Amino acid sequence: MTDDDRPRADRRTILKFAGLGMGAAAMPLAAQQTDAIPQPGAAPIPAPPSPPKAHDMATHMAAPKPAGDVPRLGYVFLDAEEAAFVEAFVDTIIPADEYSAKGTDLGVATFVDRQLYSAWGQGRNMYLQGPFQDGTPEQGYQMALAPADIVRHGIADLNAWARKTYTDNSFDTVTDAQRIEIVTALEANKVELAAVPTPVFFNMLYQLVTDGFFADPLHGGNRGKASWKMVGYPGVGEMYADKIAEWRGRPFRVDDPQSILDLS
Repeated sequence: MTDDDRPRADRRTILKFAGLGMGAAAMPLAAQQTDAIPQPGAAPIPAPPSPPKAHDMATHMAAPKPAGDVPRLGYVFLDAEEAAFVEAFVDTIIPADEYSAKGTDLGVATFVDRQLYSAWGQGRNMYLQGPFQDGTPEQGYQMALAPADIVRHGIADLNAWARKTYTDNSFDTVTDAQRIEIVTALEANKVELAAVPTPVFFNMLYQLVTDGFFADPLHGGNRGKASWKMVGYPGVGEMYADKIAEWRGRPFRVDDPQSILDLS
């Protein structure tokens, strides 16, 4: 069988399979760690101090956002241009279909914004004082930028690239088909960004989107528990001992998953 003969999964299928392993998404995301990219946490806190000016990446660092309480509605980290980008990216990865509404309607963009504002996004638990140098994959994250800065500068760089490539159109103003082209090129590392490595930016933003789709609604995304209902995830605190006899040999369907808020 050649590569052309193999069936190709669409974005929704990929998201559904990703959800099969997302039981941990009901818990605070700070508990989910990888070696390559720091993972998001849930508690919003003020922005961190700027990194040392001596490092050559310091010119790319964003100014800290004002601290304050996180409101229930609106964005607390993203500015208008960044919000438009994130919303377009979210809806490209999670389009509306017969299984669920589009990602922005499910609060995924809000989830991304909250994570970038959080302790994880602001790098509060990361050592950012240098010296910085390229490391091996086994050494983990070695960049001078906090996750929020990676996303912020990646958005600016990609919008600049899009304006040159698509006649002054930023990512959010190109056609849906062109957005898919851009996301595909990003994933294949065929777009060179000025401030951050393309794979780091794409993988971080994509992970935030999938986390927002499958996480407990407490964190801002997965509105109406749509993704849990789509994959049959029962939510937190579920027990199956009393259902074994009744459902033996049959698929177990969950119509009303339980979130952290439901049990608090």
